[in-house]
Amino acid sequence: MLDVCLLGTAGMMPLPHRWLTSLMLRYNGSSLLIDCGEGTQIAIKEAELSFKPIDILCITHFHADHISGLPGLLLTMGNAERTEPLTIIGPRGLGRVVNALRTIAPELPFEIECIELEEPVVDLEINGYHIRAFAVKHNVVCYGYSIEIKRQGKFSVERAKEQNVPMRCWNPLQKGNVVQMDGVTYTPDMVLGPQRKGLKVTYCTDSRPTEGIVAAAESSDLFICEGMYAEPEKLAKARQYKHMTFYEAAQMAKEAGVKELWLTHFSPSLVRAESYMPKVKEIFENAYLGKDGKTKELVFQED
Repeated sequence: MLDVCLLGTAGMMPLPHRWLTSLMLRYNGSSLLIDCGEGTQIAIKEAELSFKPIDILCITHFHADHISGLPGLLLTMGNAERTEPLTIIGPRGLGRVVNALRTIAPELPFEIECIELEEPVVDLEINGYHIRAFAVKHNVVCYGYSIEIKRQGKFSVERAKEQNVPMRCWNPLQKGNVVQMDGVTYTPDMVLGPQRKGLKVTYCTDSRPTEGIVAAAESSDLFICEGMYAEPEKLAKARQYKHMTFYEAAQMAKEAGVKELWLTHFSPSLVRAESYMPKVKEIFENAYLGKDGKTKELVFQED
């Protein structure tokens, strides 16, 4: 089970009814945060979520509306008596940016590990999350993220017996560990069936549409994508500032074959966003407006 909470949906500046961009995922007692705009702490409190379990923070890029909430968040996590290390992932230069922001949050009871993204696509395995960072097309270096919970195959007693795997090895092999016993190496594939369908969430803001985004979002259970502009006449502005319209996001969702689309990162000038949704749904029917505090519980399919 993967819990998804869209904390903030505003772009550029926080509004009285909309906090800046942020998303929280929770799995197996661990929380992963994507972006940390101004007001993220309040959004977390309003959603009645906890600061302490945040183990991973993924930063899309270094514009203020995506990272300006970091110093306060770190201080609050410290005050929550967190001592476990925090992993922060982001574009090249992340360490320098984090250290600069920590000028006003210098003393923390936990270590921070920064992972700087150097390649167009980077895959990471942390705390049960498979994280794929993929470069997008903004006016600064920017990444989207696909978060996947992979699901191994079922344990097969028949396979274990056929390959003479000792019963003492069954439990660690079922957990994905390699076991050596009496000079023989036993691997999980010797006792597990085919990998089962997992869960996948893809998140992308501040970009023009790209084939790379479509490829990364392919078959996602949930695709959360920026819709900075909804007014058709603002397409030229979207192209100029390297942003996206509702309709472009919907087209990518359709091409990627995702199950559901949430639009987010709205321009402060956008009003009556819901009035544009009928046209969006003509492109991709299962599209919805993102709202602060919007949640969804993703569950594994039954076999």
